[in-house]
Amino acid sequence: MDVNKMTVSVNKAINTQEVAVKEKHARTCILGTHHEKGAQTFWSVVNRLPLSSNAMLCWKFCHVFHKLLRDGHPNVLRDSLRYKNELSDMSRMWGHLSEGYGQLCSIYLRLLRTKMEFHTKNPRFPGNLQMSDRQLDEAGESDVNNFFQLTVEMFDYLECELNLFQTVFNSLDMSRSVSVTTAGQCRLAPLIQVILDCSHLYDYTVKLLFKLHSCLPADTLQGHRDRFMEQFTKLKDLFHRSSNLQYFKRLIQIPQLPENPPNFLRASALSEHISPVVVIPVEASSPDSEPVLEKDDLMDMDASQQSLFDNKFDDIFGSSLSSDPFNFNNQNGVNKDEKDHMIERLYREISGLTAQLENAKTEGQRGVLQLKGRVSELEAELAEQQHLGRQASDDCEFLRTELDELKKQREDKEKAQRSLTEIERKAQANEQRYSKLKEKYSELVQNHAGLLRKNAEVTKQLSTARQAQVDLEREKKELEDSFERITDQVQRKTQEQQDVVESLKQELATSRQELQVLHSNLETSAQTEARWVTQIAELEKEREGLATVAIHREEELSALREQLECTQIKLASAQESVSQLAEDQRKMLLVRSREAAEQVIQEALSQLEEPALISCAGSADHLLSKVKSVSSCLEQLEKNHSQYLACPEDIGGLLHSMTLLVHLTSDTIIQGSSTSLRAPPEPADSLTEACRHFGRETLAYLSSLEEGATENPNCTAMRNCLSKIKAIGEELLPRGLDIKQEELGDLVDKEMAATSAAIEAATARIEEMLSKSRAGDTGVKLEVNERILGSCTSLMQAIQVLVVASKDLQREIVESGRGTASPKEFYAKNSRWTEGLISASKAVGWGATIMVDAADLVVQGKGKFEELMVCSREIAASTAQLVAASKVKAGKGSHGLTQLQQASRRVNQATAEVVASTISGKSQIEETDNMDFSSMTLTQIKRQEMDSQVRVLELENDLQKERQKLGELRKKHYELAGVAEGWEEGSEARSALPDPVPEKE
Repeated sequence: MDVNKMTVSVNKAINTQEVAVKEKHARTCILGTHHEKGAQTFWSVVNRLPLSSNAMLCWKFCHVFHKLLRDGHPNVLRDSLRYKNELSDMSRMWGHLSEGYGQLCSIYLRLLRTKMEFHTKNPRFPGNLQMSDRQLDEAGESDVNNFFQLTVEMFDYLECELNLFQTVFNSLDMSRSVSVTTAGQCRLAPLIQVILDCSHLYDYTVKLLFKLHSCLPADTLQGHRDRFMEQFTKLKDLFHRSSNLQYFKRLIQIPQLPENPPNFLRASALSEHISPVVVIPVEASSPDSEPVLEKDDLMDMDASQQSLFDNKFDDIFGSSLSSDPFNFNNQNGVNKDEKDHMIERLYREISGLTAQLENAKTEGQRGVLQLKGRVSELEAELAEQQHLGRQASDDCEFLRTELDELKKQREDKEKAQRSLTEIERKAQANEQRYSKLKEKYSELVQNHAGLLRKNAEVTKQLSTARQAQVDLEREKKELEDSFERITDQVQRKTQEQQDVVESLKQELATSRQELQVLHSNLETSAQTEARWVTQIAELEKEREGLATVAIHREEELSALREQLECTQIKLASAQESVSQLAEDQRKMLLVRSREAAEQVIQEALSQLEEPALISCAGSADHLLSKVKSVSSCLEQLEKNHSQYLACPEDIGGLLHSMTLLVHLTSDTIIQGSSTSLRAPPEPADSLTEACRHFGRETLAYLSSLEEGATENPNCTAMRNCLSKIKAIGEELLPRGLDIKQEELGDLVDKEMAATSAAIEAATARIEEMLSKSRAGDTGVKLEVNERILGSCTSLMQAIQVLVVASKDLQREIVESGRGTASPKEFYAKNSRWTEGLISASKAVGWGATIMVDAADLVVQGKGKFEELMVCSREIAASTAQLVAASKVKAGKGSHGLTQLQQASRRVNQATAEVVASTISGKSQIEETDNMDFSSMTLTQIKRQEMDSQVRVLELENDLQKERQKLGELRKKHYELAGVAEGWEEGSEARSALPDPVPEKE
């Protein structure tokens, strides 16, 4: 098609007149896109139109562009994507106008953009949306996620269609017959394309929803069903309203939707669904098409020309019916001579030749008409064969591509078989490639037979069509030349006959020569007709030759099929070999991974046995995070092991989880060992033992992960160990870090009560120890034990009085400072002060328990007197901390504060008594244990003296180092306590702390 004709048609279709776009102009634009295989010319013309300033031009552009997207060449979409942003800007611009065609253009442009995006994301859908059920399944690639997303996109697409449908109807005055006016038809004409799109979208949406309900729970698809119900109601109403308009009745048959929507919860309802079909009546032929002359018309025309010729002859020579034009006897009374007879004979010969010429002309015209019909049939067949040939070429190219992929995959498998080490590194990649190959092979097997048959037919048709096209073009050219030559000959003969008739009177002698010329021309015409018959016979022979070529092609395809089967057999053999190799590699990989994991755990356990290798102390919160990670990893390992048992090829997840579990377990053991370094002795020993037991259980679990196992190993023991480690870690956590503010009030009361209970328990233990000492000890040892335990009892009583005074002062502080708030709200508001109270009360209770344990060991003769003195001083410091924490919020002149300070002084006095009784008892014990030097020689005494001096120097050096270490520890303790335990940062709390009791050397 000429570009100029395409340009003219676009300009005629998109004009400023408020009338519907003429169908012949739109059809010319569609044919133009197929001719140039794209829409370059269309967009080059449209870009010169003022679409942004004229709403009527924009509306008609949208109509024509919608037709091109539906019925134009597939490359129209590709050529139009570059203008998508311009359409969006134009849509926003026209959306600011609320009257006329502004809103209509805005919504129509939005619909066209949505249509372009949908077909870009889903290239399997053609522009006219016509697809079979099999093609619809292939579009989703048998994946429920793809079907789910495709349904959402179709909902959005249909929503835009319905929005334009409703907006056009709202812009019309339905009280008048708007469908018969040109303005109404201009707005209604694009709805024909919308109806065609909506019918397909509704049908596909119903089928996809039934498919989704067969795969997903009904609750998951509730939103889909609600949206479908809304669109079903709108579409049914719009179809009903459109079918009543006179404009649509003569152009399109609109389907009616069912009374009730489909029941997607009932799978059998799919069989009741009827796809809506839009019927467009066959259009009448164009009124300006050229008429075709029939054979009878040509005969009538020849008869009229002959009659005209006879009339002219009668006018010149007279009527031949009434008188003889050459009868000179009737004119001059002279008898006919020989010349007159010759003239009559020539006239009769001329009449006979004229009749023969007319018959020849009639036969020639009849042959021309037959050949024209034959040319038209061959041209139509040629167009069809060209279309089939293009399809066959595409199918052949697809088949070649598939064969190339199979050959490439076969080469990959051969390479994999030759390099076993590469298979070990890329086992997972080979599994994925094998899955893709299996899917591609299944698809190839399904389509192979049909493609081969189709390829044979199309190849045959393509060859026939190509040869027929060449022959038809040559034959058409020869026929046109013959027709022009015959026409020229007929015209020349007519002129010659007229010249002969006019020159009969002057040159009768030349008539014989003219007759010979006529005879030769008739023979030429007969020879031409014989040549046409010969050419037709040659065409038939060529058809038979093409059939032979098609048979040869079928034989080649059979050989190709055998080659494909051989390739498939080799491919299956290679797959089996690769599977065996992969199985061996999996076993070897699992064994080596388990050995490496056991080695990592053994190294962690060896570090646990040698804590000196750990560079720094750990924290309980870090330990708990490690325990949580191990628990999660253990669950994932069980899941991956179940998947491995179900599918041995899926070993990647199991190896990953096992490696992660080993490293996390190693980190947990090391972190537990480091955390125990800063924990009290008893929790530290429990934590170390729990970590050791956890490592052993992990080794036992890893050894149970064998290749032949049919079920998951039991990991209950590992979980129990983790629970024990978690419990110990939670006990070691600083309580100020994990307490909610609303729980502080309750926790203060609980800790104070726990402190009182600890003191009472300590007092009871001291009484019990005193009773045992009186029953089992005598002499100096009994005296020393009674003095020490008595001072410890006095200290416990003083501490108990201090705790009671602290409770009273706290109650007084809360009552005076909380106002209308509750005690819990007061504690939560003063959270740092509250945490200081909790920390101090914990320290007092803990110190009492430690001192009782130290006293018990001293009484039994297993402990050190120094440890008892240190514990008593620690209790004094803890009580001083409790007094300081309580004093911070107390008011001046508080009675409770006075009582607390007096109780604190009594605690200090009791602590001094414990220290004094301990020192005195130690001295008495040492005096009874003095060495007897009476039996020693001078040399032995000198040796003992030197050893004692060395020991004194060592002890003095150790004492100096321990004093420095003690100072640094106290400094670090106060810094950490001020941050983690909620002490006030001011000097008020610190100034209230008493100086530690001085040590005696």
